[in-house]
Amino acid sequence: MGPESPAVRSAELSEYVEGHLAEDDTLVAARALGEQLGCAPVSPGGGAALRFLAGALRAKAVVEIGTGVGVSGLYLLRGMAADGVLTSIDVEPELQAVAKRTFRTAGVAPGRTRLIMGRALDVLPRLTDGGYDLLFVDAAKTEYPAYQEQGVRLLRPGGVMAFDNILWQGNIANPARRDAETLALREVVRAVREDDRLVPLLLPLGDGLLVAAKIG
Repeated sequence: MGPESPAVRSAELSEYVEGHLAEDDTLVAARALGEQLGCAPVSPGGGAALRFLAGALRAKAVVEIGTGVGVSGLYLLRGMAADGVLTSIDVEPELQAVAKRTFRTAGVAPGRTRLIMGRALDVLPRLTDGGYDLLFVDAAKTEYPAYQEQGVRLLRPGGVMAFDNILWQGNIANPARRDAETLALREVVRAVREDDRLVPLLLPLGDGLLVAAKIG
């Protein structure tokens, strides 16, 4: 029997990494509902990374762009300080209603979440400069570059921004792909890499997670 192909080994390794930390019943149920509603949540590996980042930062103030059904928000809350507050922005009231149920089922105190309905690019300018420990983005891909610009303003020194779906199912590495979403993702990767105020890292978790720490 010959050796397995790299593609097979890669798939097995990805499954192993994503399954490293099991999700509880609340996350499993919310994830399934998100898939049904056409709102794919952050992968389990990506969620674990968000919880890790929130814990490492001892985050008390976090901004999330794209509430979805609350999967990523719950990961963030579980890593944040006990008195930390998650500000989450979404344009879909139905999804935020589901997220509220997710948080309630998980036993999250109401005062720990601030759900804002509206376009993130309308809401973010009203948030405090340097007032946040962590920014997580999982929303309109064409707006990622604008979110990056806002993130630099919003984060305190040492704060971290994270962008989900940055690999875009491999499209970002395919030069033949020139659609608006792929071009915007390439632009934010370039902008983060070239910004002297940021220390970037590209993680192959789920559909790709781009993280960057603000150092100035």
